[in-house]
Amino acid sequence: MTVLGCRTCGAALTAPVSRVALPVHTRQKYHNGPGSLDPVLEPGTYAVDPLPSGSPWRRWADLEAGEAEEHGWYAPRFSISDGPAGQVLLAPGDVRGAVIDPSLVGDSACCGLGGGKPNMVCVTCGTPVATRIDDCGRWQAVWLDPRTTSVIEIGPGPHPTLDWTDLIDQRPGIPPSTPDGNWHPIWEAAAASALAHLLAASGGDPILIPDHRVAEIFRPTLDRLVGPASTGPERALFLAGPGLAAADGDLALVPEHPQTGELWPLARPVKPVPLAWDVWAHLAFHRDPKPVGRPVPILPEALPALLPGSRLKPDGQIFLSVLSRLPKVKQLWLRAIYDRGRPYNYSYYPF
Repeated sequence: MTVLGCRTCGAALTAPVSRVALPVHTRQKYHNGPGSLDPVLEPGTYAVDPLPSGSPWRRWADLEAGEAEEHGWYAPRFSISDGPAGQVLLAPGDVRGAVIDPSLVGDSACCGLGGGKPNMVCVTCGTPVATRIDDCGRWQAVWLDPRTTSVIEIGPGPHPTLDWTDLIDQRPGIPPSTPDGNWHPIWEAAAASALAHLLAASGGDPILIPDHRVAEIFRPTLDRLVGPASTGPERALFLAGPGLAAADGDLALVPEHPQTGELWPLARPVKPVPLAWDVWAHLAFHRDPKPVGRPVPILPEALPALLPGSRLKPDGQIFLSVLSRLPKVKQLWLRAIYDRGRPYNYSYYPF
């Protein structure tokens, strides 16, 4: 089992946990409440952010030439983090031996704890060890500070790693809509990340999407971003992954393993477009119902809708963040798409 603890005194700070991939919606800000969202991770798991995060922050204008690319940023932002890399993400219920210290809680949040600096301390020695987040419209989370915490016991943990076949059986995906009929925030986050990768992989060429459900998710936004002006050869986008036929196109939406972060392998020259497993699985296996007693197929547009009636708007902040970390964003046409969001301080994109 894996247990993390305080560097100062060695006290355990977590229940036994298993490592998983960092979810794409980890730092998502979803509307303005009311209340916080669910815990970002399922119980008994943890994830590690390999990138610097949190304060201190450095303004883009103050960076030396080439310094941003050394940190993995390929398009301008207002500022980038110069904080510690390797923060550990936990579900709040898996924390042990740490409590919120009111003297460390800032006043910048709206209806709860907004994060920023550590606001939880080790019960045993009083060292600030973690940051609790539960503000409105935020996924509930605890981030362990790598400067004051470390792994004190390592092992497989309570959740064994599943192979792709077991994932199909045990993790069927997340429905696209919430009970009130809106798009699920995880779908908005996953679509934003996939859209950034899709644009980069397309090279600016037109994209054909034969699957009507996939087209319903991406086509309206693609038309707004690149429009009909693309003149290159048409690139076909297909779903590919476990349980599906081999990809037969130029681009393939492939699942990211939710535990290991690995992508479903593809044969060249098909280019992968990563999509979060919970969204990919629903698209791949929750097929449209077949009409009873009809010997002939019904056109896709005549089938019952399985997606919300409103157009999906990918999460703008996630779209810009993912796009800015792809080297291809330096291409003029893609940089122009990125720059449309810059006046909105990277928290909104005019999709």
